[in-house]
Amino acid sequence: MAIVLKDTVIKYPVFLSPMAGVSDYPFRSLCRLHGAFFTCTEMISARAIQYGDIKTALLAKLYPDEKPIAMQLFGSEPDILAKAAYKIASCSYRGYESAILPAAIDINMGCPVKKVVNNGEGSALMRDPDIIYKIVKAVCSASDIPVTVKMRAGWDASHLNAPECALAAESAGAALVCVHGRTREQMYSPPVNLDIIKAVKKAVKIPVIGNGGIYDPDDAVKMMRETSCDGVAIARGARGNPRIFAQIIAKMKGETPYYPTAGEILDDAVRHLCLLIENKGEPSALQEARGHLIWYVKGMRGASLFREEINRARDKQRFFDLIEKIREENT
Repeated sequence: MAIVLKDTVIKYPVFLSPMAGVSDYPFRSLCRLHGAFFTCTEMISARAIQYGDIKTALLAKLYPDEKPIAMQLFGSEPDILAKAAYKIASCSYRGYESAILPAAIDINMGCPVKKVVNNGEGSALMRDPDIIYKIVKAVCSASDIPVTVKMRAGWDASHLNAPECALAAESAGAALVCVHGRTREQMYSPPVNLDIIKAVKKAVKIPVIGNGGIYDPDDAVKMMRETSCDGVAIARGARGNPRIFAQIIAKMKGETPYYPTAGEILDDAVRHLCLLIENKGEPSALQEARGHLIWYVKGMRGASLFREEINRARDKQRFFDLIEKIREENT
């Protein structure tokens, strides 16, 4: 079951998948606390690194308590991606003061967002396996850090070419590939194509991680059983539910997963809010916290009123008071 990436041994391969605007340091920290041994940053622009953007340097910062972690880069130009990888590996990026190096550099070939694919980046790269080969080859040549790739099933239902793209990445030196079992055309709509993940696993010799539609331990076990993939990556299933990692690992070990009480879920919400405030300062933290807190209370009594009130709240004490209010309703 273990996966090895150079010097990193991943005993239970249940990854936190990168999510733009979600998988920041506070979120990663909470997921790690609950069993996510291997996490990944939000996607980071290789071109922004090349031009020394300070905001991107802050986004790329890695902390000692989150090792091992992958850093995900996006772009479409092999030389720009290679230069960005070199700058990260050598800590020569202006403003980049990370305390640790990433355990892997992950190349984003799965983002379906219009403004990304219109630039030929993200899942648009899957329309040309040759450019995938060139990008991975260039990034592998730029540093000793293992290179991984995150991709989708294909561009659309008529082009389910993930096996071909994975082979291109493997032949260029990729150490691992993660496959989201939806096409770019689907965005996040069901179904998740387990057959394409299985086909990728048959096509390549490197580890294959399955992704897409995993919201509980049974979803993860089903994906691994039906595709023979080497592990799973959790994205939206971890929003408001960071304990999903420990639950899946328990299931992998043949144990009964523990499902938290409403009070324990709200304890995580409070911890998450505190981490955001500590890491980003109150104004930015409260703005970002609204979405996270709504995910935590989903399905609880009083969730609709909570959503309305949290969107009107303007100071951190009001945020904490609202969490305690919904806690009382669900005790």
